[in-house]
Amino acid sequence: MPPAHPFDFDAIRASGDEDKLKEECGVFGVIGLSDAANFVALGLHALQHRGQEAGGIVAYHPEHGFNSARRFGYVRDNFTKQSLMETLPGPLSIGHVRYSTAGSKGAAIRDVQPFFGEFSMGGAAIAHNGNITNAEELRRELIERGSIFQSSSDSECIIHLMARSLQKQAAERLEDALRRVEGAFSVVAMTRTKLIGVRDPLGVRPLVLGQLGDGWVLSSETCALDIIGAKFVREIEPGEMVVITDKGVESRQPFRPQKSRFCIFEHVYFSRPDSIIGGRSVYETRRQIGVELARENPVDADLVCPVPDSGTPAAIGFAAESGIEFGLGITRNQYMGRTFIEPTEQIRNMGVRLKLNVNRALIEGKRVILVDDSVVRGTTSRKIKDMILDAGAKEVHFRIASPPTAWPCFYGVDTPERDKLLAANMSEDEMCEHLGVDSLRFISLDGLYRAVGVAAGRDPKSPAYCDACFSGEYPVAPRDMVAKGFELKTAAE
Repeated sequence: MPPAHPFDFDAIRASGDEDKLKEECGVFGVIGLSDAANFVALGLHALQHRGQEAGGIVAYHPEHGFNSARRFGYVRDNFTKQSLMETLPGPLSIGHVRYSTAGSKGAAIRDVQPFFGEFSMGGAAIAHNGNITNAEELRRELIERGSIFQSSSDSECIIHLMARSLQKQAAERLEDALRRVEGAFSVVAMTRTKLIGVRDPLGVRPLVLGQLGDGWVLSSETCALDIIGAKFVREIEPGEMVVITDKGVESRQPFRPQKSRFCIFEHVYFSRPDSIIGGRSVYETRRQIGVELARENPVDADLVCPVPDSGTPAAIGFAAESGIEFGLGITRNQYMGRTFIEPTEQIRNMGVRLKLNVNRALIEGKRVILVDDSVVRGTTSRKIKDMILDAGAKEVHFRIASPPTAWPCFYGVDTPERDKLLAANMSEDEMCEHLGVDSLRFISLDGLYRAVGVAAGRDPKSPAYCDACFSGEYPVAPRDMVAKGFELKTAAE
C-alpha cells in the first residue's frame, strides 16, 4: 500500500535517524520586503535540519489579505514552486518547519504550523519552536470554556489563549497568552502590520534578529540570515518580546526576569555548525568539545574517524589535541532522503548502511576512534561498530561529544521515553559491553561546560544552561508528564 503522503517516515527511521535526538521546529519571519514569503522559504530551507517532516508559510498583503500554504516534505520540494509562491504575496510573512513528536508515524496537515486565527482586532498567525509543559492542562481548561481545537499541537493553545484575552492589540494578547504558558518557547507571530518575536524567560530555545535593507528578519539561527544576505543584529534576549513595524523595532520585557538556561545541546548537535550562538561559532565550540574529550579520555589508536556529519568538528578537535591522524573513514550518502519511497523489508533491514558506508582502504588494520555527538538508544552505534569491524579494523573505541543522555527532554526535542535511553539503564562500562566496543567514554558535564565557554565548569547550584537531558535537573517542571506518571530525579540519583 502506498504511503499516506510521499514522505516515507518509516524509511527514514529505518535508516538510523531514530537513534538521534531531533529538534522539533524551526521558525523564520520577514517584514518590510517585497514578496516576503520567498525570503521565508529560503530561510526555512536553511533551517531544514530543525524539521524535515513538514513546513508552512503564512503571508499578508494589504489587498489580498492573509494567505497560507502547508505541505509535507522538504522545503525545496514545495516552496520553490512559482505557482505556489505566487499565492503568498505581500511584505509580511512567517514560516515554520517541523518534525513529528516521539512515537508518531507522521502528522496530519492540520498540525503543520503556522497557526492562524481571526480576532476582533484582525487576523494573527503564530509559529512556535519549543514545547509547552502544561499544554494538556491548558487544553482541558480551554475546551471546557468552549474552545474548539483543530490540531493535536500544544502550540494551538497559544491561539486560543489569545482569543480569550481582553486586550485590544495582538502583541498584548500574545503577552497575556504566554504568561499562562509553561515550558520553552521561541515564537514568531504576525498581524497585518506587525512581526513579533518572543523568547521564554529562560531562553531555552534560540531566536535571533536580522536586518536586510529596510526589512527585518526573525530566525531560529543565524545561518538562515546568511542565505538571504541579511545582517545579524543580535539575539532576542530571554524573556524579551520584539514588536517590529514599518517604524522599527520595539523591545518589551513582559515576563519576570529569570536566569538564562539556554539549551546546551544546541551547541552539541541541533544548531548548524555555521551558526553563531552567544557570540560563539558553533563549529569552533564543537571543535573545542573534541579537544576537551581528548584531554579527558585519551586512548592509544591509529585513526580518529567522525561519525558523519555531526561528529566531524569534535573529531577534528580530538585529532588535533591527541596528535592522532584524522581520517574520513565513513562516508554519508547525502541522497538517501527520499530515494526509497516504498523500500522492501530487505532494504529496511540494511539499517544505517542506507546512509553510511565505510572506507575500507583507510580503516583496515587500524585501531579506530569513532567520535559521535551522542548515544541515544545505541542501535545505530552498534551497527556502525559492526561496519568498522567488517572493514578490518583491529580495535574500535567510541568517544562521545556529549555526556550520557539519560533523561528525556520536554522542551521541544523529540526524545525517546526514559526506559529507551541506553544511559538511563546502563553504566558506562555496561554500555561499552552492550555496544561491543573496546572502549567507550563520554565528555564530562564539566568538560562540556568548559568547551562552550564556562571556564569553571558547571555550577551545580546555578547551572548556566539547560542540561536536563544529561543531569535530570529540569528548570521548568514537566507538569503534564508528571501527571502521567513520569518520575523526576531523586536525591539519590
